Amino acid sequence: MQQKISPARAVSGAVLLPGDKSISHRYAMLAAIAEGTTKIENYSGGADCQSTLACVRALGAGVEANGGAVHITGRGLEGLHQPESTLDAGNSGSTIRMLSGILAAQPFVTRIGGDESLSRRPMERIMKPLAQMGAHIEASENRFPPLTIHGRPLHSMEYTPPMASAQVKSCVLFAGLFAEGRTTVHEPMRTRDHTELALREFGAEVDIEKRSVTVTGRPHLEGRELRVPGDLSAAAFFLVAALIVPESSLTIHGVGLNPTRSTLLDFLAEMGAQIRILDVTSAGGELIGDVLVRNSRIRGGLLEKARTAALIDEIPVLAVLGAASEEGLIVRDASELRVKETDRIATIAENFERMGLEITVHEDGFEVPGRQAFHAAELDSFGDHRIAMAFSIAALAADGPSIMLDPGAASVSFPEFFATLQRVAE
Repeated sequence: MQQKISPARAVSGAVLLPGDKSISHRYAMLAAIAEGTTKIENYSGGADCQSTLACVRALGAGVEANGGAVHITGRGLEGLHQPESTLDAGNSGSTIRMLSGILAAQPFVTRIGGDESLSRRPMERIMKPLAQMGAHIEASENRFPPLTIHGRPLHSMEYTPPMASAQVKSCVLFAGLFAEGRTTVHEPMRTRDHTELALREFGAEVDIEKRSVTVTGRPHLEGRELRVPGDLSAAAFFLVAALIVPESSLTIHGVGLNPTRSTLLDFLAEMGAQIRILDVTSAGGELIGDVLVRNSRIRGGLLEKARTAALIDEIPVLAVLGAASEEGLIVRDASELRVKETDRIATIAENFERMGLEITVHEDGFEVPGRQAFHAAELDSFGDHRIAMAFSIAALAADGPSIMLDPGAASVSFPEFFATLQRVAE
């Protein structure tokens, strides 16, 4: 399967993005252990978030799609049951890592795995803290999925992850819901706070002090009516498209503007992007607004340390922007890219080479010179949704039509990506 992408004269009009993946996952998991029914509007239609729904359904939660919303009837903290077969997380690291915190506390054994790509992604980062809380987890080669989780009564603790990770934080806090007392995660660097906001929405007691987050165990969680904001990570592709294609002016409606995610907009503004935020509202503790972006002269930039961690998912498309910028892009402290759906440093470099773009690769990052010419090419997603979308955006600036191999990878997070791109790219 392949997708032809022609160069664009302009990217214009308006788009409405799918629901934020990160928030969708968390809402579904908490709804499954809450009392009563939760209605979630704009739940992500991506394959990753559908994997989460399938997992909570297999654990006994009622899941129905009705009128554009997902309704989840929860089982409470004590009500989940042992699934009849191995839970399938698909390609979703978020599903397996965060849900493991809930599974570790159940009075039964659960096996959870995923596809070939997920089976190569390391899980020690969640296995270690869960073991410290009393769980027993078996893994392939002691680190890879599938995981066999022997649920046990857990005890609360304080934990400092060796590296900042919103997934690890969420896993430990979810496990802490089932433990007596207070469970605290001390973050080396601040990560996205969707879990803290969602926990509060469902009725948990959450305390935040600087980079430390504490949840009180055994709360009474109640079903809610919630709306998932548009995914800012998905917006990144269209923001870059409008920035690099001449004569572009694009409005993105209903985007999540959570301050722990807005590093992307701050970084783009510092690089010279013409971006305006319109009509900001709040729902479920999350800020939502419209974003207007116009073609701009982009200077270039540097990503390192905390900023790299905050933008780790956006780096593939920012690499494309760097090649079109005046001064290029330098990325450091990004070794996490090596263990995503693909080795994203390697797959970025491979597609750069195919388009005739220069890039210097390092073990934990890369350097991209600016003012480069994009050449039409046969590009490859390598089965990675963010690589598929990032280089489809690059193809808009090429000197002729390009081909994307395995474009279906985009459906992991954004099934409507190519239809939306065709609609706004003139």
